[in-house]
Amino acid sequence: MLSWNRSKTLEMLIQKPTVMIKGTLTTLLTFVIVFTSVAQDITGQWNGLLEIPGNPLRLVLHIVESDTGYTSTLDSPDQGALGIPVNSTSFEDSKLNIAITALGLVYTANLKGEKLEGTFTQGGFSLPLELSREAIEKPKVNRPQEPKEPYSYYSEEVNFSNTSAEIVLAGTLTLPKATGTYPVVIMITGSGPQNRNEELAGHKPFLVISDYLTKNGIGVLRYDDRGAGESTGDFTTATSVDFASDVQSAIAYLKTRKKVDKHNIGLIGHSEGGIIAPMVAVQSKDVKFIVLMAGTGIPGSELLSIQGRLIAKAMGKSDVEIKKSAEIRDKMISMAVASDNIQTLKDDLNTYLVAETQNEESSTWVPESVDTEQFIKAQIDFMATPWMVYLLRHDPANVLEKVNCPVLAINGDKDLQVPAKENLEAIAKALKKGGNKNVTLKMLPGLNHLFQESETGSPTEYAAIEQTFSPMALKEISNWILQQVE
Repeated sequence: MLSWNRSKTLEMLIQKPTVMIKGTLTTLLTFVIVFTSVAQDITGQWNGLLEIPGNPLRLVLHIVESDTGYTSTLDSPDQGALGIPVNSTSFEDSKLNIAITALGLVYTANLKGEKLEGTFTQGGFSLPLELSREAIEKPKVNRPQEPKEPYSYYSEEVNFSNTSAEIVLAGTLTLPKATGTYPVVIMITGSGPQNRNEELAGHKPFLVISDYLTKNGIGVLRYDDRGAGESTGDFTTATSVDFASDVQSAIAYLKTRKKVDKHNIGLIGHSEGGIIAPMVAVQSKDVKFIVLMAGTGIPGSELLSIQGRLIAKAMGKSDVEIKKSAEIRDKMISMAVASDNIQTLKDDLNTYLVAETQNEESSTWVPESVDTEQFIKAQIDFMATPWMVYLLRHDPANVLEKVNCPVLAINGDKDLQVPAKENLEAIAKALKKGGNKNVTLKMLPGLNHLFQESETGSPTEYAAIEQTFSPMALKEISNWILQQVE
């Protein structure tokens, strides 16, 4: 889910219309807030609860005024994301506009007394959101698969450096026992700035996977993405190539650990992580095997187009709305792929989208109650980033053809972000072309992009489902890895 995953810091607050959806994804956020005020102070802390079905999510906005204007930051405490920098903050004519260009969200509100009442929108999907000065307590949700401490295995907080990027990555290494030597897998998150648990939609899939694998004799290293959690660095300027270098640093770190079997280091990548894992496997002889969980074999431009249509249909959009949105999205994709300058791309997209909003046939494209100008800005900030342009141009098949280590590729047959049939066929074709004969592909029935047992596969279900990760998928992954390290 490359794009739905990009916003994983707030990933799955609202599903983004892609993979290039961490919820959908998550990637890419423009978070715009409009407040109305009459001689009232807008500065300070504002608290709210985004009522995502099955997973209410707290948001905290901090606004500061200086001689040069307003600045602000955003917290998503339930996802461990604090101090998310806001790129621009303006307060004019009783309205406050805030933009975070790393994600694709819009919030429009009116200041009424000590409350901000408005609508939170992302990718055409909207929820009401009220902010106030009062602290908000998040209702508890049931996540029965999450392990509780003390764990029955060895767990250690670790740090390792990516010297070329001059950053330090923080993570957790779990081993079956404190003594002995064990095979270890490195977990690679999907799109969007995520912590070591790949936390999204109220779930912690990497924590659940790590717990299961470690209990079954396989060590796991999972870490916070650069610029997320306790890791340093700038997530917003990075592409998949940069994230691949972080994985290589993780491999180098594991090779220094005495309890790690250096000959049995593998990679597990989810969504965009499934694009990164083959990149690293081609570059490093230290990778024994890779597991692709909804990793893609389809070119990014094609995948984003397919994903947008499938998600819109699952959300109940009419055929007319789906057709028009697809036309606009496909045009934006083609413009991004052809562009060689981000600022020029932004200008061209703005010209195109403004013209489209003046077209009567496109009237349904902009959701009601949303400021058209800010909505357009959100779409531009989502599409016109180095990360997105790289993914749209990237054809995973070109890399997969060069992978010669064992590969397990799994997809849920209800995955709307990375459609299973087309995707697995593309992966199989590329690996076969390269001569790789140790390939296992599995289409798992009833599972969505997060590998949950689901009704429709729609990203709107992610948070409402109690299950974090299908036991069937856990067993498939564990059994296959154990066969590779015998």
